[in-house]
Amino acid sequence: MKAAVLYDYNHPLKVESLSLNAPGPGEVLVKIHSTGVCHSDWHVIKGDWPHVPLPTVLGHETSGVIEDIGSGVKTVQVGDHVILTWKPGCGRCEMCQLGHISVCDEVPSVKSLPVSSESGSVVNQLVGLGGFATHTVVPEWAAVSVDRDVPFPQKALVGCAVTTGVGSVINTAKVQQGSTVSVFGCGGVGLSCIQGAKIAGADKIIAVDIKENKLDMAIEFGATHTVNSQNVDPVEKIRELSDGLGTHYSFEAIGVVEKTLVQSVECTRKKGVTVWVGAPPVGLDVTLDSRSLVFEKSILGSYIGSARPHIDFPKMLKLYKNGMLKLDEMLSQSHPIEDINLAFDAMKRGEVARSVITFE
Repeated sequence: MKAAVLYDYNHPLKVESLSLNAPGPGEVLVKIHSTGVCHSDWHVIKGDWPHVPLPTVLGHETSGVIEDIGSGVKTVQVGDHVILTWKPGCGRCEMCQLGHISVCDEVPSVKSLPVSSESGSVVNQLVGLGGFATHTVVPEWAAVSVDRDVPFPQKALVGCAVTTGVGSVINTAKVQQGSTVSVFGCGGVGLSCIQGAKIAGADKIIAVDIKENKLDMAIEFGATHTVNSQNVDPVEKIRELSDGLGTHYSFEAIGVVEKTLVQSVECTRKKGVTVWVGAPPVGLDVTLDSRSLVFEKSILGSYIGSARPHIDFPKMLKLYKNGMLKLDEMLSQSHPIEDINLAFDAMKRGEVARSVITFE
């Protein structure tokens, strides 16, 4: 198979040929068609998550077709169109038994399988998937069978960004109809938070970013107001736009700096709920004025949108087919695997909502 491998932090990915074993008992071979370029992969490249072992095939927002199955596989079959998930849940731990699959005690639930480079060394797969490759082998429960009538790039986005954003609104915060919402960060996850708020029936959706092109995207995806935080204090502006009270719900979809995490709390009203959605680097500490929470505000974390992949992935595709969820508009660029480093460059410059790597 051909794959993009990270050998050293802060270095370009290397596209090369790797050897992949055939699927064993309970495993499936997936021919990958599309994989989204996600900030989580960028965190790994920068060394923000040093617990990820190198070398590693990156990529985790992935769709494809099952080409082969191992013995004992019962839930999927050859030819199935699938979206891969790194958090299917073990089904046995306390969190899974309570229905909270996204925070299953198995971290990650999908284990890396042996992949060999041309030199014979072992290469890991990010969260057990390794989506920046032409093929991967995963446990059958990491492959969610979905309808065939949705294009593969759109399916791939559901595997991470869309479900993370929409799910944080609907599953984690449970945003109420007629409420006010603010969203910090208008990348793929933030735009999905905005869409989730619109689907939930929020009355006012305020998008915050430092790039005007991202704020223009936010309007397209359902924001009713925008705030450029380079020009104004976003907390003051959000309060002004919400009758001086602040929003009922706030979503931080960046997770990179302390400042926006704090602002996402400060801009909510009494009894307001803030959800931290962005995946932070290891060691990012946040200091809050304790009085920020005195008036019964809440801060929630959301991991993969509190999703149950085998339920929520098909649900997202139904919303798309019903015209309630924009996926076509989120696809800014498509690249072959050979141009993967260019795709990351475009993401770093803030030029795209989402890019995908496609395999023909």
